Amino acid sequence: MLASVPFALFLAPLVLAQSSANTALDIQIIQAEFSGAGLVPSLLSTFAPSAVLNLSFSGVGHVAPGQNLTKDQVAPTPQLSVTPANATVTLTGNFTVVMADADIAGTDETKGQTRHWLVNDVSLTGSSVPLSVSVESGLAVTQYAGPAPASGSGPHRYVVLLLPQGPDFRPPQNLSTANVPVSVFNLADYISGSHLGSPIAGTYFTVEEGTATVTPSATSPVNTAMFSSTGASSTADSHTQNQPSGSPTPNSAQIVKFAWMPLAIFVIALGFFVL
Repeated sequence: MLASVPFALFLAPLVLAQSSANTALDIQIIQAEFSGAGLVPSLLSTFAPSAVLNLSFSGVGHVAPGQNLTKDQVAPTPQLSVTPANATVTLTGNFTVVMADADIAGTDETKGQTRHWLVNDVSLTGSSVPLSVSVESGLAVTQYAGPAPASGSGPHRYVVLLLPQGPDFRPPQNLSTANVPVSVFNLADYISGSHLGSPIAGTYFTVEEGTATVTPSATSPVNTAMFSSTGASSTADSHTQNQPSGSPTPNSAQIVKFAWMPLAIFVIALGFFVL
């Protein structure tokens, strides 16, 4: 039994490294999803998250980026949690949670987006990752309002972002009190005008009612399976023209991830032998 103690101590860094590699991979995937869906650069000029935003609905569970859901499935307020990319990413202070309807791909985002959720002064809680995004502790400027796109208007993209509030955070007067109804605003202008930091995490889902009578702009679906093993580089290359400047290279994350796996298996086997 005593031998299991140093074994556990030796294994811990391997587990942490594997977890960090997986999170880094998830970040690359969500970046590719935002670019492929046309959210970058039309809605956000760049998107370089340092954490993964996990979103789930009651009765649905975890929602994958870009997942198509029904109006009924997205009616309840979702649960949010966040996982930083690695131990060097510190998530402290207050944050803003916002959900906006970016409409169908190809929409002129300069005309604004429908604001479905806006909560300021949100805190992150928990002693281990993922950290809970405690919207209940914040100021609900606009209470969550489930999407209800017009029938035939195509697949609307609902973007959820987590943004850091710095010391100079100043929301506009018309969005600084509780219970402001759902309305159209300009997300990019709100972020810059309020002096919010760049999104540290985000995701999106789609909702469509009826049969589309409009044709969205072409998008680039992301095959997440391609982000495992050597396929990561080819998928990343297909999104290079849309990727934000300075985006991490998928291949490097894969090297970290898979380099640890044989060693981890060896250590586990050795631990059983010692025990």
